[in-house]
Amino acid sequence: MQITMTARHFDLTKAIREHIEESTEKIERYFDHIINVHFILSLDSNLNKVEMILHIPKNNFMSEASEKNMYLAIDEAIDKMEQQIKKIKGKWANHHKRKSLKENSQFAYANLIEKGNQRKTVKIKRIVTEPLMVNDAIEKFEEISDPYLIFKNMQTDRINVLIKIDDEHYKLLEP
Repeated sequence: MQITMTARHFDLTKAIREHIEESTEKIERYFDHIINVHFILSLDSNLNKVEMILHIPKNNFMSEASEKNMYLAIDEAIDKMEQQIKKIKGKWANHHKRKSLKENSQFAYANLIEKGNQRKTVKIKRIVTEPLMVNDAIEKFEEISDPYLIFKNMQTDRINVLIKIDDEHYKLLEP
């Protein structure tokens, strides 16, 4: 990481330079792909102003702070930059997380329990649910040979199960 400092209307001291270098190490803990950091320090009518510009791949961040003390202004600008980096890193982390199949609302799980000799076997079947109205689900259910139909009810936007009781009667389960 390259650090550049520009002082306007005053001379940059070695102590301020060292304080900036030490403080920017905090930012490197959060993000290690920093290309460079540019500090613009200025003194305007007894008010110390710090502008911090951070360059990372595909993004640039900027923070500003004004204080009576230059060290406080530097610390405040770095704190603001830390908040921005944490926020963008959180967005990147959330963006790259994938939903597991259990969290995905398009899939429904049907547990089929078969009784064997002395063991019980549980088979899990992943089913893609179609958005259907109840009447459409009944019509589709007559076309298939399964004893149940799992679908996403378009009226309630929830997963429903349609079970055939006999040739004329059906049971609708709405969890």
